[in-house]
Amino acid sequence: MNIPDTLNHKPVVVAEHYDQVDGRNAGRLDAKCLSLGLTAESGPRQAELSAKVWRYTGDALSTQSEELPLHRVLDLAILICRSMEHFNEAYIYEHLFDPEQPVLDRIGLQGSAMNVAVCTANANILEDIQSFNQALSQNGEMIGERLRTLSRVLKELGY
Repeated sequence: MNIPDTLNHKPVVVAEHYDQVDGRNAGRLDAKCLSLGLTAESGPRQAELSAKVWRYTGDALSTQSEELPLHRVLDLAILICRSMEHFNEAYIYEHLFDPEQPVLDRIGLQGSAMNVAVCTANANILEDIQSFNQALSQNGEMIGERLRTLSRVLKELGY
């Protein structure tokens, strides 16, 4: 199933087949993919980062917004962190990723695994990945502050 790249969200990093690792809902609900990307209003100078849960309604991928189960929020956080880890070293690749190996990681979760991959189905991936990388860099202080806070809270909880 290809994620459309012509909607308000331009996917850059995806966890496809998410319906197989969606906690207790694995294999039963319509959340098919998680993605990190850019909002359609983003331009090369002002890229806005966004996350999306792609739902399949039986006919097509839906653009509906939704309430998120807490485990799905955490799965998005895992996707964000793994993506940031990749982009810290992505400069070694001509296009910020290896087109021959677009899967960045495979993370085991409840009975299956969540693949973290560059969205090669995005027809504009070479341009969008550059904008995404730049936006990560520009938002590094804001994102880093939240990650440090999350890390501190997780440590306080014993994780």
